[in-house]
Amino acid sequence: MRDVVEIGLGKTAQRGYHLDDIAIVPSRRTRDVDDVSTAWQLDAYQFGIPCVGHPSDATMSPSSAVKLSQLGGLGVLNVEGLWTRYENPTKVLEELAGLNEDARHTKRLQEVYAEPIRPDLIAERVRELRAGGGTVAVRVSPQHTLALAPVILDAGVDILVIQGTIVSAEHVSTTEEPLNLKEFIADLDLPVIVGGCTDYKTALHLMRTGAAGVIVGIGGDDWSTTDSVLGIRVPMATAIADAAAARRDYLDETGGRYVHLIADGDVMTSGDIAKALGCGADAVMLGEPLSLCAEAPAGGAWWHSAASHPSLPRGAFEVAGEPLGSMEQLLFGPADEPDGQLNLFGGLRRAMAKCGYRDLKEFQKVGLVLDR
Repeated sequence: MRDVVEIGLGKTAQRGYHLDDIAIVPSRRTRDVDDVSTAWQLDAYQFGIPCVGHPSDATMSPSSAVKLSQLGGLGVLNVEGLWTRYENPTKVLEELAGLNEDARHTKRLQEVYAEPIRPDLIAERVRELRAGGGTVAVRVSPQHTLALAPVILDAGVDILVIQGTIVSAEHVSTTEEPLNLKEFIADLDLPVIVGGCTDYKTALHLMRTGAAGVIVGIGGDDWSTTDSVLGIRVPMATAIADAAAARRDYLDETGGRYVHLIADGDVMTSGDIAKALGCGADAVMLGEPLSLCAEAPAGGAWWHSAASHPSLPRGAFEVAGEPLGSMEQLLFGPADEPDGQLNLFGGLRRAMAKCGYRDLKEFQKVGLVLDR
């Protein structure tokens, strides 16, 4: 039964838990780490690790998205980002990487993102992704989906990601024709991932649109300001578990259609990845952790996609620091520090082995405990 707290005489609130509030409980069995599989499959596309690259220009360029794909993850390029606004955004990224603590970071982000999106560059970037091999995935916001979809689909992507801070299956507008996700997805012959969402009801409605995957969370981390700006904060452990309950009910409702959950928020270490999957996620979306690899296009700087919003930015700018290692070292080690920031998926494999589970679906059944 959900824990409900009385805020005052006229208002109650449900208690939610963050990933930091929970811990994994080992079972009676352990398993050899070499017998553990972290493979994940979305529709017809197979991946060696349950990792989706957050579509921030700080982490995902055509080359870094290809690299992540080669290492077994899914790289997602933002078609509303710098790579589709500038013929060669390298100089812009180098400038952003060189900003110091005293710079007006948000103002500069707004200025560089004021350049209009060029449809010809969308097609060119998709060609670059395709030439690199692997699965081609791009992100577009709900607001620009109808306008940019023809260009994206003509370019020939494998997976479309429709992502905003909060995405619902029923957007109401009296000033413009809103995106009808159910009708839009029904007309496509490729898998679509939509999100983010934060609760059971929204997750269930997004699943009913026909989406192959649902993003849970709003990308919350130490640099997100959605709480300060909008008052929205997501307790990720609860949000994932609620969405997993929606998936179970949708599975029964449809007679077996499974929708994948991608956790986006509060995932910084290998332990966080393990806990997110233990709550019911199928994969995690990594943003700031990937900004720390040598291949990151912004040289270690980090910002969310919403940080450059022209009128209501939501996300602080983290100045560049020294990379922790290559993308391969970040994902698979070896680690030379004991903080869980390197060998992220080696850490996941070890957690699964310590608890006796052989694959990700089994690991979703792991026991959890509240210890804070």
